[in-house]
Amino acid sequence: MRRALFAATAFLALAPIGLTALAAEDTPETPYVDDRSSADAVVRSLYSAINRHEFARAWGYFGDTKPAKDFDSFVKGYDGTDKVEVETGAVSNEGAAGSIFYNVPVAIRATDKSGGEKVFAGCYTLRQVNAQIQAAPPFDPIHIEKGALKPSTADFEEALPPSCGDGPPPPRKDMALEKAKKAFLATYGDQCDKQFLADEPEVFSIKYKDKNAQPGDPDKETRLFHFSCSAAAYNENSVYYMTDELSAVQQLQFAEPETDIRYENNDSDGKLLSVTVIGFHTTGWATNSDYDPDAHTITTFNKWRGIGDASDSGTYLFRNGDFSLVQYDVDASYDGEENPQTVVDYNTAP
Repeated sequence: MRRALFAATAFLALAPIGLTALAAEDTPETPYVDDRSSADAVVRSLYSAINRHEFARAWGYFGDTKPAKDFDSFVKGYDGTDKVEVETGAVSNEGAAGSIFYNVPVAIRATDKSGGEKVFAGCYTLRQVNAQIQAAPPFDPIHIEKGALKPSTADFEEALPPSCGDGPPPPRKDMALEKAKKAFLATYGDQCDKQFLADEPEVFSIKYKDKNAQPGDPDKETRLFHFSCSAAAYNENSVYYMTDELSAVQQLQFAEPETDIRYENNDSDGKLLSVTVIGFHTTGWATNSDYDPDAHTITTFNKWRGIGDASDSGTYLFRNGDFSLVQYDVDASYDGEENPQTVVDYNTAP
């Protein structure tokens, strides 16, 4: 049997940061992740527990060999720690005598309360005891046997070891996607429905010619990332990020008209008299949205009530590297029918 074991404990390298637990109210809530379905999921669950200051849960991801001499020492190792980010790589495994041992490449970025950052990298070894041979409780799930993380001079995004033991090198990372996911979680991690936070976004590649392109110039590319955020009874809200080779990831903003809506006798159930555009504003939210890769448009449809007889909707066209509002419709009559009127129209010639 061959397996990679490491002399230092997983948290030995963190001790020099000199880091105690913050009160829960001092930091934004990190999503709760408790997943023992795979070795890398256990490692990510460990750092979810650490970031949420749930140190008893973190301690429980280890087997008989613990990461510190006792639980108090383990907790004290995180004195002053604000957060710890983690990346995992391609997992290798080997079976032996009723168990499977997994080797997981790991990189972490530890940020202390003053904002100082340190990067560590190395490998974790985890063990899964065959469930069929565990005849009596307590059940022994996949757990961390040990690990070794050492300080790294590389940037966090480049610090992940290519492999542990004989494991395959990790696939090349989509850095634009990773930046978009990080921006989404940083901005909306405490606003979106929890079931959406772990979902992968829809990703689109938009190829186009710059308006100033010369004959023979190559196409440019914009990446579009669609994140679902929340769902109510009849409206689902999303946010979009986009990037290209020249700019950082940025959230897409949608122009919307402000309207003055008049009803007979000021009764919204009565006759609709007029809908007048009185200005414009922008929003980062897209309601019941969809991207059409053939038309290069994002459409939105916001129901004002469940039957959809009153609503507003927008069409945003991609051109020359950005999305622009080209049509906006408003259905302000609560009459049981869908009869919108166009209040913004840049699709039709005057």
